[in-house]
Amino acid sequence: MPQDLTKEQINFGEIVYSWSFKEYEKYERGARWYWVMSVVGLALVAYAFLTQNYLFGIIIVLFAIIIFLQDKNEPVEIPFAIAETGIIIGNKFYRYSELKDFWVIYNPPEVKVLYFGLKEVFKHRLYIPLMDMDPRPIHKYISRFVDENLEEEDEPFSDKIGRLLKLH
Repeated sequence: MPQDLTKEQINFGEIVYSWSFKEYEKYERGARWYWVMSVVGLALVAYAFLTQNYLFGIIIVLFAIIIFLQDKNEPVEIPFAIAETGIIIGNKFYRYSELKDFWVIYNPPEVKVLYFGLKEVFKHRLYIPLMDMDPRPIHKYISRFVDENLEEEDEPFSDKIGRLLKLH
């Protein structure tokens, strides 16, 4: 379980690499995007009520509210660091023993991401944008402590769809 850095001081050794990234990608969405998504959202809500699946309708409405609120706020800058004993994301520290595996998807300029698989059941992966960092030395350093997932050669489908539809 990740440790919260605000509650206790943890000795994580020397910080080897560090950078920061935005909490989420802020896309430029034009009026056309809002019109298309509104039509799709209303169609899904109408379908939910026609099939008497009210929970699905509520989920669609909540999703629309979240997207609207997210668009009105600026994303927070999150610090990230790779230390001698684990990784630090914001105020959370993950020991290398808590990480199941890692993989790098590097296809600039669209995709430059470092993923970590977690041993926890409910959190299956961490998404760390590489920004302008060179992935080779990072890959070499992390592979000393965590197994590389060689089966992952492309970004996850959910991330691809989210980027394509400008959702996250």
